[in-house]
Amino acid sequence: MLAKTVFNRASLRCLSTLAVPEPTAAISDKANDILKHPDYFGVHRLFTVEDLFKAKIHLGHKEGTLHNNMKGYLFGSRLGHCIIDLDKTAEYLRLALNVTAHVAYRGGVILFFNRSAQNGHIVEKTAMECGEYSHTRFWRGGVFTNANVQFGAVTRLPDLCIFLNTQNNILEMHTAVKDSAKMSIPTIGIVDSNCNPNLITYPVPGNDDTPSAIELYCKLFKSAVLLGKAKMKEDAQHN
Repeated sequence: MLAKTVFNRASLRCLSTLAVPEPTAAISDKANDILKHPDYFGVHRLFTVEDLFKAKIHLGHKEGTLHNNMKGYLFGSRLGHCIIDLDKTAEYLRLALNVTAHVAYRGGVILFFNRSAQNGHIVEKTAMECGEYSHTRFWRGGVFTNANVQFGAVTRLPDLCIFLNTQNNILEMHTAVKDSAKMSIPTIGIVDSNCNPNLITYPVPGNDDTPSAIELYCKLFKSAVLLGKAKMKEDAQHN
């Protein structure tokens, strides 16, 4: 009799569990719909190929410094300098902006990088204006890979790293690019004709040192972050 009572209670518990829909299921469906949307935040409207051309993003380095892995991103060459295909740049840049907006939408930590003294202040200002973080000076190896020892406490690593240039100098890759790859941190990187895009999760072929180009990148990534955060607040109010 006792066994029968326990069985009946267990059956009722199972039936009641199946009858009541879990609220997390609706949230999960909503999240999946957002991820499947081709452009949930409308980042494709932020720029045109003409904007890229006016910002001189198509101008690469001299042909002698061309990295073999960048040949597929080139349109050609002129007067001994590489010319980057802006149609490809637009495609990869829109993908990178979409990823940035998604990370911001989910409350992720975004860290901007730049090693150029000429453009460092622009990157720092951009990060501050969109409520994120930046690092524009020498990167000490091990900050990501050995963070707990470096800072003496459990440290949250960034959810996305955005490199406005991926080189420490003309020949050497930025140390943080390698550290991010080791720690499986997604990266977006502006890769000029002399760069190796292999360790970048979302490479964007383009000029990485001209101030007009850096200003446009900063403007676009700031807009993407702000779009993601605004959409997060809007959806939270509706829910």
